[in-house]
Amino acid sequence: MCYSVIIPASFTQQGNTLFAKNSDREPGEAQPVLHVPRKRTESSTVRCTYIDIPQVAETYEVILSKPFHMWGAEMGANEFGVVIGNEAVFTKTKFKKDNSGLTGMDMLRLALERSTTAAKARDCIIQLLEQHGQDACGGYKNKNFFYHNSFLISDSHEAFVLETADREWTYEKVNGIRSISNRLTINEGPCSPGAQTRAAEKGWWKPGHSFSFAKAYSDFLFTWAGRGRQRQMCTSQYCETRAGSLTPAYCMEMLQMHHLPHPQFKPSRANTSCVCMHATGFLNPSSTTGSMVAEIRTQKPSTFWFTGTPHPCLSVFIPFFMSTTTLLEFNGSISRPNPLFWVRAKRLHRWITRDYAARRQALEPERQALQQEFIERERQLIALGAGPQILGRFSLECLYRVENFVQRHAEHAERTIINLPANFPTEN
Repeated sequence: MCYSVIIPASFTQQGNTLFAKNSDREPGEAQPVLHVPRKRTESSTVRCTYIDIPQVAETYEVILSKPFHMWGAEMGANEFGVVIGNEAVFTKTKFKKDNSGLTGMDMLRLALERSTTAAKARDCIIQLLEQHGQDACGGYKNKNFFYHNSFLISDSHEAFVLETADREWTYEKVNGIRSISNRLTINEGPCSPGAQTRAAEKGWWKPGHSFSFAKAYSDFLFTWAGRGRQRQMCTSQYCETRAGSLTPAYCMEMLQMHHLPHPQFKPSRANTSCVCMHATGFLNPSSTTGSMVAEIRTQKPSTFWFTGTPHPCLSVFIPFFMSTTTLLEFNGSISRPNPLFWVRAKRLHRWITRDYAARRQALEPERQALQQEFIERERQLIALGAGPQILGRFSLECLYRVENFVQRHAEHAERTIINLPANFPTEN
């Protein structure tokens, strides 16, 4: 399960568009951050997660949060301020399950690498969908996890929701604050040429009646079990009560929410209505494995906050900027992000969840102090007109300080681990 939200500039404190997403996937699947510069391509094809497709002559600079074993990304941004988040949606259309298509993550990355506006990114995904389809496993260890995708696509001027079922699609332009979360929502809007014909042939829609893409193609059971509606209602209320004053800090707080407030929340009793997810088993198999908040500016550099770690409730969002070398210096490579940072954080978080209330409370003052300092310094640097070199140094400093925070507490956790009873409740 995942959650994405776009907040237009008119609803924010600084008059900049805000985007936020939690990526919820299998608990042990590392999701590092990858920064790829603009480049001229030499090959005529590009290898995506499962298939090769034609490559373009030049790809744009992107910052991505991606499952370590996949080519595509769960969320990200490009040098033009285009941001995209994708969500699994569950539909009545069937899969061959032969991995002959693109994953939603592949389409997201391809659109960011090839598009200068949100509208062009939308059209790019539609073209890729029609040409290659999306018969591709989206799971990690679960090789039977196939799903279709919805996308929240934005730049500084406009945003779109694009929803799909197999090679069929529909979209609508966003007006106001809008979120998506693992369910089809669009009733009226432009749609693929075959959407109505296919629905009629399958008995999902009767010609002569108004056509709703969401009603025709949604799979009721899986959509209901995912509780996307509950997450959307919770976060919509959060945003609406703060309209006009929303900031990246509020977005971070929103992504950290559970179905119960902090003192009462227990990860072992989490469910799929949480925005920040903690896996508990068969009915709630996903954890938040990465989080992103973007502030898209028109005249100054945009800021892209990523955790690069699981569970935003226990993480620090780190600022990243275009035209910098932060991740190259940190990882020592452009093409291969190092998942070790994520893995260390995962070990720490697993220890915290064994006594969540007490251990989170013990670490919270330091975590909050780091986050607040990063936010204040970022605001000051942007106001002063800092360029890529200064912003890059600041970003790298933040990254190393969070790494130190994680490593210190992870080492302490390893020294204090005791033998727990076999039935002790903990996250998978």
